[in-house]
Amino acid sequence: MSKRDLYEVLSVARDASERDIKKAYKRLAMKFHPDRNQGDAESAEKFKEVKYAYEILTDDQKRAAYDQYGHAAFEQGGMGGGGGGFGGGADFSDIFGDVFGDIFGGGGGRRQQRAQRGSDLRYNMELTLEEAVRGCSKEIRVPTLVSCDCCDGSGAKKGSSATTCSTCHGAGQVQMRQGFFAVQQACPHCHGRGQIIKDPCSKCHGEGRVEETKTLSVKIPAGVDTGDRIRLSGEGEAGEQGAPAGDLYVQVHVKEHHIFQREGNNLHCEVPVSFTMAALGGEVEVPTLDGRVSLKVPAEMQTGRMFRMRGKGVDSVRGGLRGDLICKLVVETPVHLSKRQKELLQELEETFDGKDASKHKPKSEGFFNGVKKFFDDLTN
Repeated sequence: MSKRDLYEVLSVARDASERDIKKAYKRLAMKFHPDRNQGDAESAEKFKEVKYAYEILTDDQKRAAYDQYGHAAFEQGGMGGGGGGFGGGADFSDIFGDVFGDIFGGGGGRRQQRAQRGSDLRYNMELTLEEAVRGCSKEIRVPTLVSCDCCDGSGAKKGSSATTCSTCHGAGQVQMRQGFFAVQQACPHCHGRGQIIKDPCSKCHGEGRVEETKTLSVKIPAGVDTGDRIRLSGEGEAGEQGAPAGDLYVQVHVKEHHIFQREGNNLHCEVPVSFTMAALGGEVEVPTLDGRVSLKVPAEMQTGRMFRMRGKGVDSVRGGLRGDLICKLVVETPVHLSKRQKELLQELEETFDGKDASKHKPKSEGFFNGVKKFFDDLTN
């Protein structure tokens, strides 16, 4: 015999409110109550039917399951009244644990709800190149949620404690079953916590945590670079009702430097030299992170010539050899020349003319010969 529609049993519409359902139940329960109909088996059956419909339709989770699956949601080991259901009966893993083991909850035991860990936080920190290379300590202020000192993070008023949720019996989850399959959801009554706080703390209102700005000291290891993260375990947001705190991640950004450019563990810089030094050679002072050093410039150097100073770069934050300082020569053209200076340069230029010109200016000679060949090839 097919079962009657539960909405039809209570004579309410499918979109009826919980208040309308309760009113309908009260009216029908009084009508069919066994005390009023002693010896009437039909009234007793109708009373059971009305009570069953009321229990299903006043429970949000059961009602949702019924609306989707009908009576099938509460049959074949389902979640219905008297047959288990949301938090009330044997766990799905109790039935099939011997066969499927850990797939459905670890070998048959009731699965406990894990406490809701606090959120991780991120703090963006700007460092100078010197701070990043040498390492330093920085003090930061972080707005966050911390454990409530009034209730010690429990969320319950001092002298009281949380009670086990009657819907999920502390599991924090409820199950909707359809035949062999089960869908697990957070308990709607305790929101997945497994416990109910009936007398919440007045300071944190039952959350177990409050807003606060924390001051922390962060040790920056030598050699960090843009994109590196420093993890401060347990310095994130406090978890709800005494759950573990999250972590704080300090995101490093190294500001641009007016002399050096960093590439991994190597440093690069441009070293300007005069026209005369580039031609005749000499020595120039070069800055490093450890102080000044002297760089010997051979004669007849061109712009772009690289010099590597080993071990004058950055220590690796992950260990290994220290990087190098790579200096790039930039020959500086003299400016704001006096009349006499111009005359001297012109006289010098005239000495480069003639059959030996290519010896004095090999790049120019090679460039213009290449240009001539390029146009000759175009016309042929």
